[in-house]
Amino acid sequence: MTEATFAFAAKLLHERAALVLDAGKEYLLDARVTPLAKVHGLATAEEYLLRVQQTRDEALILPLIEAMVTTETTFFRDIAPFETLRRTVLPELIRARAAERRLNIWCAASSSGQEPYTIAIILKEYFPELVNWSVRLLATDISRDMLERSRAGKYSQFEVNRGMPTPLLLKYFQQEGTSWQISDTIRRMVEFQQLNLATKWPVMPKFDLIFIRNVMIYFNVEMKQTILHRAAELLPRDGYLVLGGAETTFHLVDCFERVELLKHSYYRVVNRAERSR
Repeated sequence: MTEATFAFAAKLLHERAALVLDAGKEYLLDARVTPLAKVHGLATAEEYLLRVQQTRDEALILPLIEAMVTTETTFFRDIAPFETLRRTVLPELIRARAAERRLNIWCAASSSGQEPYTIAIILKEYFPELVNWSVRLLATDISRDMLERSRAGKYSQFEVNRGMPTPLLLKYFQQEGTSWQISDTIRRMVEFQQLNLATKWPVMPKFDLIFIRNVMIYFNVEMKQTILHRAAELLPRDGYLVLGGAETTFHLVDCFERVELLKHSYYRVVNRAERSR
């Protein structure tokens, strides 16, 4: 792959999805794009990227972006954030929202759906009092392929083995050959929509809980700041932002504070008066 072609692809991916593709990652670009080239009857990733450059065809650009997005995820990933969610955060939010009986949760960059389905299972299994509540669980991702997979709710034996406790697997999944189909009850709890975090967000409601885990590590500082400020606008003072274990708001924005008593990376909005002290 020529230096010029790589530079074009890196610039395009940064402009359209805020993805940072540093020099030396030519091998990664080639590995991810070559299968796309084959689908379109082209021999190499170089040829595919040249066609993108020549045509600016969205039907070529969108698959390119999706191919370069990391989609690694598991059920109950890292365990600690979900234990904290079940034992502390959800009981607290349920008490705080008892009068209005409404709970809004957003999972951004939801990949193939394991994270929002994990939350749905926790809600169903441990909080029967929510049966008469208005509970919205929104999951978004940039990838149309990942959203289709998520909506289908079908996972391989390998995928369910990675994190899903056996009792919950047997209770909320049905085995179909070598795959496991999640129950319709759990599927109906999650609403999937396409959203590119790096572009303008649509009008969204206030959320009590926002998960943006293991995605900001791929963005530059400016985009991280933009996403965090936007998230702060969507959270009430007693709501929570949940980040990945390697992510933080420190040295990026002053609108969040870490909740030190909770395990994992839970943050709350700091009001303007507290920021100015």
